[in-house]
Amino acid sequence: MRFRRKPDATDLDTPSDAGVDEIVDDAVDARPDAGPAGPCDADDLPDDDVKRVDLGALLVAPADGRELRVQVDEKSGNVRSVILAAKDGAVELRAYAAPRNGDLWSEVRPQIAADAARRGGTATENDGPFGTELHCEVQVKTADGKVGSQTSRVVGFNGPRWMLRATFLGRPARDPEALVEWSTALSGVAVRRGAQAMPVGEQLPLNLPEDVRQAQADQAAAAATSDEQPGA
Repeated sequence: MRFRRKPDATDLDTPSDAGVDEIVDDAVDARPDAGPAGPCDADDLPDDDVKRVDLGALLVAPADGRELRVQVDEKSGNVRSVILAAKDGAVELRAYAAPRNGDLWSEVRPQIAADAARRGGTATENDGPFGTELHCEVQVKTADGKVGSQTSRVVGFNGPRWMLRATFLGRPARDPEALVEWSTALSGVAVRRGAQAMPVGEQLPLNLPEDVRQAQADQAAAAATSDEQPGA
């Protein structure tokens, strides 16, 4: 496992927001028996001996050729989303509180489409391998100040009192065949809703893995000790 920070020029959800990515796991080979297809509830995880990265509301299994990152808000230090990235694209994952018996994904699609329109873009509903999806095109400003077009494919999964939203960028956003190839990344994801009462639509809390938090604490302690040394 590797730990480092790097600036993130483009937020997968709101490109104008600044943030940082914490790389919490390098790309590794996934086990062929990582679990049942599709994201599942944490209570339904199979006894498969797969070591999943515990990120609070999301448990993520290793995915072949994909790097696990978390996006952290620079001001608050809170984890905003989980990202699986590869050379050909990425998928951003966020989980939300939902009604026990409901279809939150159908309710939020118009909101996502309205946000795309507000940003001067478009959002089109299509039937895809994961059900109804949104194909979005919005204008974004690149790191060098130029204006470009960003294509994303947004899919949603309704679970017991939760909804998982997956936003694909890059090749899986444009190529349906590539999207199917990325299904293995989603099959290793489990959502931990928790028993706490939460408003419908509120994002479930995410956090860094315990070993990464400990590494941060150790680095902070070492920096504080260094600053206290004479002549520092």
